[in-house]
Amino acid sequence: MIRISIDAMGGDHGPNVVIPALMTVAVRRPDIRFVIYGREEMVRPELAKFPKLAEISEFHHCEIAVRMDDKPSQALRHGRWKSSMWKAVEAVKSGSAQACISAGNTGALMAMSKFCLRTMATIDRPAIAAIWPTLRGESVVLDVGATIGADAHQLIDFAILGTGMARSVFGIDRPKVGLLNVGVEEIKGQEEVKEAGRMLREANMASMNYHGFVEGDDIGKGTVDVVVTEGFAGNIALKTAEGTVRQISGYLRAAMSRTLMARIGYVFAKGAFDRLREKLDPGRSNGGVFLGLNGIVVKSHGGADSDGFAAAIELGYDMVRNNLIDRIEADLDLFHARNPHAQANRKADAAVDAKE
Repeated sequence: MIRISIDAMGGDHGPNVVIPALMTVAVRRPDIRFVIYGREEMVRPELAKFPKLAEISEFHHCEIAVRMDDKPSQALRHGRWKSSMWKAVEAVKSGSAQACISAGNTGALMAMSKFCLRTMATIDRPAIAAIWPTLRGESVVLDVGATIGADAHQLIDFAILGTGMARSVFGIDRPKVGLLNVGVEEIKGQEEVKEAGRMLREANMASMNYHGFVEGDDIGKGTVDVVVTEGFAGNIALKTAEGTVRQISGYLRAAMSRTLMARIGYVFAKGAFDRLREKLDPGRSNGGVFLGLNGIVVKSHGGADSDGFAAAIELGYDMVRNNLIDRIEADLDLFHARNPHAQANRKADAAVDAKE
């Protein structure tokens, strides 16, 4: 059985969306069990609507729920040890659950996850990884907002983390990895990116097919399975893509309703438009994964509907079933065994930064 802990109070809709999503996943995944944390007066009435879900779930009352507008420091101060978000993360640390899913405040969830689970031994900073729909299928893109500005060592960490996720979620033995840059030529880009590219080429890892540099348009093309960047550029790329989807959808709606012939044409092309809408639906790829921690935490979009939250749960389920943490730890150990100077250089750089 795979046990998933759930922060039922997170997101814009709370238990009204979360509980039906659990039932959806329970039907699809008979070997799943849930540990639910939230306020009893809000969760119990929803859970009562699904007796079969109640049979495979544990519920724990939590008086405190982290608000969507709380600052991470406020969330830690008021919600540590007792909020539904903290308890859901803590369940992973204690072994009561194998993954945590929350639609709550991203900054608070990251702060609690780092405080409770800690980062892996050789990881400086965690990353948020997103699954990105492409012309070829789907890709992993990271970091999309956790770490603003990354040095070469951290970009290599992200490449290894993203590779482990692609292997677990997509079932690819040797994912193709690219570093996001302003051009594909080796002489272009920031020194940190060029240094990371050189080190990844020299590492020649068995679990990773390093492709080289990729540009912004390569993300949507699906040129590589894993796109690596730092959080500032990654978050802008993510928000730009989401805005572009809404823009295209608006254009299509306006065009299809402009004339009688356009409305008639829409009737005949409805099947094609439905497939396009499904492909562009952000709910299909809902779920940002916090990578680099000693446990699996998935952040659902705060405004996700029931299907979107179910997608985030199934993402966590797949990573547990395919041993994401073990894969990442093995890849990190292999890289540092072959490149002992990399860890030494990292420590030297950290010492210099501390003095400055």
